[in-house]
Amino acid sequence: MIELRNISKIFDNGIEKNQVLNSIDLSVPEGQFVTVIGGNGAGKSTLFNVISGNLNPTTGSIFIDDKDVLRKSRSARAAVVACVFQDPNSGVCPDLTIAENMALAYSRGKWRGLQWAIRKKDIAFFKEKLAEFDLGLEGMLRKKASLLSGGQRQVVTLLMATLQKPRLLLLDEHTAALDPRIARQVMSITKKLVEEQNITTIMISHNMNDAIAYGDRLIMLKGGEIDLDVSGEEKKALTPAELIIRFES
Repeated sequence: MIELRNISKIFDNGIEKNQVLNSIDLSVPEGQFVTVIGGNGAGKSTLFNVISGNLNPTTGSIFIDDKDVLRKSRSARAAVVACVFQDPNSGVCPDLTIAENMALAYSRGKWRGLQWAIRKKDIAFFKEKLAEFDLGLEGMLRKKASLLSGGQRQVVTLLMATLQKPRLLLLDEHTAALDPRIARQVMSITKKLVEEQNITTIMISHNMNDAIAYGDRLIMLKGGEIDLDVSGEEKKALTPAELIIRFES
């Protein structure tokens, strides 16, 4: 579904050059859930920024559904690529209500004003979707997003990202800023949304347990290259201790 060919990224400030990604080749089939781990500076966030269109690679090509998207802007890719970031504030408009935020996400790609987007049947649909998570959010549709907790915002952001099923969902350490209990809850909701809609997903995580427990495939980046790529029973057999040893070797 998505294919990266010979992706490299070199940052050059005119004084020194820093190669963050080095000839990455990666193919992710339809519906696969990939977790990505790696130390600081391994290239994880740079890889996501290249895929989403925030950064242009120094070399290489990116194909989504066999179409080269390298020349497409971030806004153009947003029609098929949805992102959820570490900061719970980055995925919502804080001065808009939950309903207004969800309506904007639901009308993505449609040329119509906000007042047209929020229809009675849409409100009913939003309530139904929020009620599935048993957090009481379905009763807060008129509440401003700025008044929600970090965990509640991430749940709303996740739902917004998947209301219109994306071709690719990028999760950039989306539970890192949450306390452990809420993080587990958000991961459970993530699993539910991804599996029910069969969404092709790539998730960066610093949590070794989550990296092993979630997804079909695990990739470790080291020095801008893929150092480990495992799936199936081989992935399930991994332990956090083994991954840490690999990190440090």
